[in-house]
Amino acid sequence: MSSGENRLEEERALISDARGKGPLATLAVYTKLSGPGWLQSAITLGGGSLGGSLYLGVLLGYGTMWLQPTAMILGIVMLSAISYVTLSTGRRPFEAINSEISPVLGWAWLIGTMMANMVWCMPQFSLGTGALMQNLFPGMEDWLASAILFTLATIVVWSYSSGNKGVQLFEWLLKILVGIVVLSFFAVVLRMTFSSEGLPWSEILAGFVPNGLFLKVSPKLESSIAATGQFSEFWRNQVFNPQVATMITATATAVGINMTFLMPYSLLRKKWDKGFRGLAIFDLSTGLFIPYLLATSCVVIASASQFHGRPEAGILSADATPVANNIRSGVNGLLDTRMKEELGPEKFLQQFGASDRSDAQTGALQEARNNLPEADRKMAAILVKRDNQQLAGALEHLSGKTIAHVVFGIGVLAMAVSTIIILMLINGFALCEALGHEATSNTFRVGCLVAGISGALGSLFLWTGGAKAWLVVPTSMFGAALLPIAYVTFFCMMNSKRLLGDHMPSGLNRLKWNLLMMLAVSFAVTVSVISIYQSDSTKQLVGFGALGAIVVLSVIFRAKPSVTSNQSDSSVETGS
Repeated sequence: MSSGENRLEEERALISDARGKGPLATLAVYTKLSGPGWLQSAITLGGGSLGGSLYLGVLLGYGTMWLQPTAMILGIVMLSAISYVTLSTGRRPFEAINSEISPVLGWAWLIGTMMANMVWCMPQFSLGTGALMQNLFPGMEDWLASAILFTLATIVVWSYSSGNKGVQLFEWLLKILVGIVVLSFFAVVLRMTFSSEGLPWSEILAGFVPNGLFLKVSPKLESSIAATGQFSEFWRNQVFNPQVATMITATATAVGINMTFLMPYSLLRKKWDKGFRGLAIFDLSTGLFIPYLLATSCVVIASASQFHGRPEAGILSADATPVANNIRSGVNGLLDTRMKEELGPEKFLQQFGASDRSDAQTGALQEARNNLPEADRKMAAILVKRDNQQLAGALEHLSGKTIAHVVFGIGVLAMAVSTIIILMLINGFALCEALGHEATSNTFRVGCLVAGISGALGSLFLWTGGAKAWLVVPTSMFGAALLPIAYVTFFCMMNSKRLLGDHMPSGLNRLKWNLLMMLAVSFAVTVSVISIYQSDSTKQLVGFGALGAIVVLSVIFRAKPSVTSNQSDSSVETGS
């Protein structure tokens, strides 16, 4: 018997023995054996979570503290479903979907996962380079920062493919990184709590109760909007549209389509089976939910306390407060848009010229910006897109420069690195599944490198302006549109007698599963539709057309009954 098989039998014996001793003993063993849930934490606690939390705090204050935990709970429901199916059947999900449900859904899930990996890698590199260049090593070149992140992630991913010891080392490293993320942000909020300003904990706790704030503008911003008079509707749209996009980002990055691909393959890699179903669900509920709740809540709290309804320092006053280039250009862009609303695009162009305007035109434009009513300039200073540099800088007077920049920067860097690693890992798994190769082959390494290279180059050349953290918003809008593919597929799998056989839930248990899954599917479809609707007309046509085509084709090309479809205890080699 190999060392891996010995370890598996030891884990099985520990669980069996603990169950005989009661819930507390079982809880202790589950905590010791947890692993895949921490992999999920490492991917979800990335640039998407940080960016979504940062801009939720800026635009909505403490009012939507409930949003990200709710999205995560629904995501855990669907991750638990695919874990249940995988551990009950022992079959690779991609093969099972193609054989028992529909090859259209199987390939849509795999292709959507790979697309999401390559797109979502970009904001992780953008966020990581921002932490290195802005918080930890000011003045570092962006290409050098990207190269460091890529090299570090590649070394760690290579260790995962080296076998069981590499997997154990990999999981412990991710637990450490996730711990650093949580402790860093928790330390910042703890310091803010005991500062002279303190934190409004009653208001913060009230934000965990769902409300109708997502349908309207925050009351704190509404008063500033009303002061702009005839242009109040213009500024209200400048708030509401990014607000919707930010909320989609926050929900889409809780559990993305690529996370749904990682979970079952990490279970198979560990050779877990139906006896580990309880452990898998516990693992998700603790290793995933608790770190996510703590980290995202802390970022929202820090962001809301420092930015919500507050103009960026140095914009309105005549003091010597330094203003970063991305902030200055962001404010100018909002003010230019406001003037175009008043003058019209053509008259604005005639008066101030194009982007290559003369020195005289540039001076005239800046003078026009300065002459706008203070209420308009205040709104621009409130809504400008901040970065982790601004958030850390705003915390300096509360926690000192060391905590504000170093501790915060380390937390952000750990977020980015852990997520880059997992995105590369998932892409390696996905490419192996697409080509029918084992996860120990060179195909796995190629898949990993594709995601890493696309992220590094994309962050350097495709996103060259604006706040680096804001890149998570457009990329997450893309990811949100893909999520229903996974959720609908898992719903079908949990209700497939052909696939699950005797393991299919029945009676009240099945009713509970279906009610929870229907809530999650409805939520994912709503977020997807809103995400596509927020795009321009061409992207709307492509997005709705693609989803419609997947639905129609999956019905037409349904899986045909197979001889092995009811062999619920079959197993596969997982390349570990």
